[in-house]
Amino acid sequence: MKPWSDRYWTSRDGLKLHYRDYDGPADRPPLLCLHGLTRNSRDFESLAERYAGQWRVIAPDFRGRGQSQHDPQPANYAPPTYALDVVELLDALEVSQAVFVGTSLGGLVTMAVAAFAARRIVGAVLNDVGPELDPAGLERIRTYVGKPVRFGSWEEAAAAFQDKFGAVHPRYGRLDWLRYAKRVARETKAGVELDYDMAIAEPFSTIEAEPAPDAWPLLEGLAGRPVLILRGESSDLLSPAVAERMRDSVPGAELVSVPGVGHAPDFDEPETIEALDRLLQRVLGDTPKR
Repeated sequence: MKPWSDRYWTSRDGLKLHYRDYDGPADRPPLLCLHGLTRNSRDFESLAERYAGQWRVIAPDFRGRGQSQHDPQPANYAPPTYALDVVELLDALEVSQAVFVGTSLGGLVTMAVAAFAARRIVGAVLNDVGPELDPAGLERIRTYVGKPVRFGSWEEAAAAFQDKFGAVHPRYGRLDWLRYAKRVARETKAGVELDYDMAIAEPFSTIEAEPAPDAWPLLEGLAGRPVLILRGESSDLLSPAVAERMRDSVPGAELVSVPGVGHAPDFDEPETIEALDRLLQRVLGDTPKR
């Protein structure tokens, strides 16, 4: 048997959206794992392998990714839309609170939920993302997002990803890059292709074309909750100064710099796992008994 169940919910605008549901006890809040811009629920396989059974793990595919339906309106590919989607998912599951684990875009979605439904967040991980994003990282992402690629085999895909992103995970070996490829791509009749709607690039392309709103107030919704801020030591998206300001903005937040990693840590690193263990212990101590 697979260690998870593939399940679906319907968004308020009629899209069929997918999530992986890993079993865990009902007397603890689940871990709600939210992936990055071009990624999907498969990114959290290692995390789920470690925690499922002890915790319920829910890993949705944002609209336009993985097994979720593509949105015919690309303007909806934005954090406020995803935030409404995941709150609707919690409502559908009758889950009152969750530990939000957000990588990159998933962290922005977590902050968006904190702005209008902070009561749903019992603890939060902001993985290599914050209210201010480094232009260097945004420009790097802009060079590849929304550009379709096709490979003849999984081995070819793994080699290409290693060539392009090797500096992000310098400790990866051949099997790690093969696993990476199978997380971010899918096999089709035409070959191995990226597993997301290329139209997600349309809203992303406007990030620097329009004045950015001040996102720092979004962190206020996380006050009083256990918060973990992860930063890849060589990240080009979350600067050390912004990460430190985030820590200082949320009383009691823990900031962990993950050595030998760029954007973003993938929950395989010992430092990341140890930090998440500490956060979950704090959640258990801070969560009222139901």
